[in-house]
Amino acid sequence: PGDATVRAVDVTDRYTQGAVDVPEGMGRVRFRATREIDGQRCAAELLVQNAKGGSVLFSGTTRDERFDANDHLTAILPLGTWLCCSATFAGLSQAMDLLVADEKLVSLVIPTAERRSAEAIAALAAYLGTEEGVDAGPSISEQGSFRTPLTREDAERARNLLWEEHATRVRAERAAEIEARELRDGDHVLPIWFESAGEKPAGGHSLWISLHGGGGAAPEVNDRQWENQKRLYRPEEGIYLAPRAPTNTWNLWHQDHIDRLFDRLIEDMIVLEGVDPDRVYILGYSAGGDGVYQLAPRLADRFAGAAMMAGHPNDARPDGLRNLAFALHVGGDDSAYQRNDVARAWQQQLARLHEADPKGYLHSAVIHDGKGHWMDREDAAAIPWLASHTRTLRPERVVWVQDDVTHRRFYWLAVEQPTAGARIVAERDGQEIRIREAHGIEELAIRLDDAMFDLDREVVVSQGDRELFRGTPSRSIETIARTLAERGDPKGIFDAEIVVKLAAETATEGE
Repeated sequence: PGDATVRAVDVTDRYTQGAVDVPEGMGRVRFRATREIDGQRCAAELLVQNAKGGSVLFSGTTRDERFDANDHLTAILPLGTWLCCSATFAGLSQAMDLLVADEKLVSLVIPTAERRSAEAIAALAAYLGTEEGVDAGPSISEQGSFRTPLTREDAERARNLLWEEHATRVRAERAAEIEARELRDGDHVLPIWFESAGEKPAGGHSLWISLHGGGGAAPEVNDRQWENQKRLYRPEEGIYLAPRAPTNTWNLWHQDHIDRLFDRLIEDMIVLEGVDPDRVYILGYSAGGDGVYQLAPRLADRFAGAAMMAGHPNDARPDGLRNLAFALHVGGDDSAYQRNDVARAWQQQLARLHEADPKGYLHSAVIHDGKGHWMDREDAAAIPWLASHTRTLRPERVVWVQDDVTHRRFYWLAVEQPTAGARIVAERDGQEIRIREAHGIEELAIRLDDAMFDLDREVVVSQGDRELFRGTPSRSIETIARTLAERGDPKGIFDAEIVVKLAAETATEGE
């Protein structure tokens, strides 16, 4: 017994054990799992269920190469029944249907990550190519195969397939609303007018959404302001679009339906008019400027730049403008509602924010001395300044403060249940993400792609001295499809997502 000179496995117990009684109607089924990459047996976690996702009849771990070649994981199962068995090893799985027969040997081959990824892409192509599957079958989020980890190349294929399908649907379902120059959100109707200027660049036209003034006035007053806005500015290149506010209230440009309508408008214009999603700008005069003050911080990740002319911010804050080029033009003598004094205060705030964070808060804040509410078109200088900037959608630092109109995503961050006033500051550096501030947020989703990280390597998420996540994120069709559906923005698609639980509150930096 003590002789170690011969390499061997002691199998005596297999032959000296008493016979195992197999109940009538049951049979022995033996299982093994091998790796496709080298044919070696592996210790895979095995499940036998009465149906996919059904009750578990048997579970265990298959034998790897340390065991005798005839030593198999064995289960006693009902003869003549169809069951589903699956084996999982190193995060990869293989499943098959099984008709139970006595002394049956079942071999499951664990595929390579590359093959599993390719199979997921083939399944997506088949799904999108079947009208009934897309319209009536289970959604992408409901199908486990679409959560299969993808290679970098297959993630790109998935984005292309899903974008082509999305664009086809928008052309079929929404061309009429752009042709009619009218968008709807419930009972709210947004009439639009637009015309293009200059030659269309290879990446698509820029889009300039220009908000008229007026506000709490009779409809005909706001109609006249809309007509005036159509002629007020002209970019050298791009689509200049002037919408007519759906209401005639004082806050006509910053109610919650405006956010939804502008999301839909931008989505339509990308597909139907060939707009570059990284070159969308918003500007507005007077009450339109009020709207820009409010919309720019909360929709900053939709725009390349924003220009506020002769407006008032009300309760808006500039914090969310960290990654958005922001222009401000107000007459020095525009004292109604203290627009001039408030503009000077914002000018100072933006300067302080930029000084503390030199890579952020790019701005051009001009107070026009001697000018009142009308600045004799001197404010048009904002147009070429804005045109020199493109959107930064994957910034190294995100400052997100929820307005009273809340949103679920902002740059590469997302929350399931947004609350007004919540604040988060997050940074990315190399393969690490640090949560610098968190107030009013319990769970945070972090979106990633290979433009931001090497998703084949470990990513670490931390908050203060707490490590919230360490691991290799998985690219998936489900995440790609979901982030596309949220915005209809081909540049706003992310491949992977990490969800972390945050500490109750993180103190503001410097406190």
